[in-house]
Amino acid sequence: MSVYKLNNVIQTYSWGSIRSLHEMFNIENPDHMPQAEMWMGAHPLGCSRISEQGISLTDLLTKNSTTMLGSYTAMRYGELPYLLKVIAADSPLSIQVHPNKQQAETGFQRENELSIPINANHRNYKDANHKPELVYALTFFSALNGFRPIDEIIHLFEEANIDTLRPFLQMLINHPNETSLRSFFKEIMTLTNHEKQNALSEIKRAIETPPKSRLAREAWQTTKIVMTHYQNDMGLFAPLLLNIVELAPGEAMFLHAQTPHAYLSGTALEIMANSDNVLRAGLTTKHIDIKELINNLSVKPTQASRLIMSPIEKPFRLTYPIPVDDFCFDIVLSTTEQQVFYIRSAEVLFCIEGQILIEAEQHSLRLEKGESAFVTCDCHSYYISGVGKLARAYN
Repeated sequence: MSVYKLNNVIQTYSWGSIRSLHEMFNIENPDHMPQAEMWMGAHPLGCSRISEQGISLTDLLTKNSTTMLGSYTAMRYGELPYLLKVIAADSPLSIQVHPNKQQAETGFQRENELSIPINANHRNYKDANHKPELVYALTFFSALNGFRPIDEIIHLFEEANIDTLRPFLQMLINHPNETSLRSFFKEIMTLTNHEKQNALSEIKRAIETPPKSRLAREAWQTTKIVMTHYQNDMGLFAPLLLNIVELAPGEAMFLHAQTPHAYLSGTALEIMANSDNVLRAGLTTKHIDIKELINNLSVKPTQASRLIMSPIEKPFRLTYPIPVDDFCFDIVLSTTEQQVFYIRSAEVLFCIEGQILIEAEQHSLRLEKGESAFVTCDCHSYYISGVGKLARAYN
């Protein structure tokens, strides 16, 4: 039983920030690369290592998975079932959805039977798992998440006056329901040739006209931001279709399977099921499969105000209600008074600010901001003290 300090993988994707991880968490960036994500967990594409021993977290867990993960987690998942990340976006990520569990299992099996290599660019399903996510803002964090209410979508497209889309919009006006919204989205995403170019020219012209409503003002501004990175992409219509959400530091939202979303800018913590299944709709140069995306799409409209989560307040911590079993997420506010945590599975702890001392029987570890630790289940309990803020991932 022990508490291990983690040495984590930094993913350098093009949309990442050169400065954010260094300025917030003292993470070195000598080559001035766009540091997009820091992964804390046992994912095969970016596995954490145990700092003192130099072995991967996966290798550590394979020695005695039941003891370290806990019998329930080991039997149900056979691995650490979640991945905790720090994500730092300087430019928009792709508009994407993640399949639910059943669709992921079916799609993964189908592509295996077709002998599509697991690392092929055109492969949709990299594993058989779903990928629900929670994002917790560390700075102001902008994102798109889920379809707007249908009346908002109609209002924005009428104000934008996209002639190319008028017949499809009229169908949505005549039948303002989820079936029509799915068709409307599909028609936009599958435009080709001159119709696509006409629609893009019209949206670019629309956002240069003075907005007539607050909704349009926000949508036009967001589309302009997206357009600085993507000129010829139907994702330019996303701010008219999807909720625009800005999380203040300390706010969080959940992203359900099958829900279209895109992160736009900011630094946040993100926790998700241990999966790499992504179906993309736009704002990317990567593989797009609109047919498969539509098959995995939920078009349930939601008010943007309902997307901000309300945590459950407990002594010295906030617990976020997660609608899946793969992971749980707490924010712990540590004080000089020692606190005890009883655990039922392996945990990953990340120090957001301050200094935190973690003690478990004969083991102790001090974390400073930007550092993380892995706590094995057989510790049964651990104590924290110090002044700071800690993110706690477990299941």
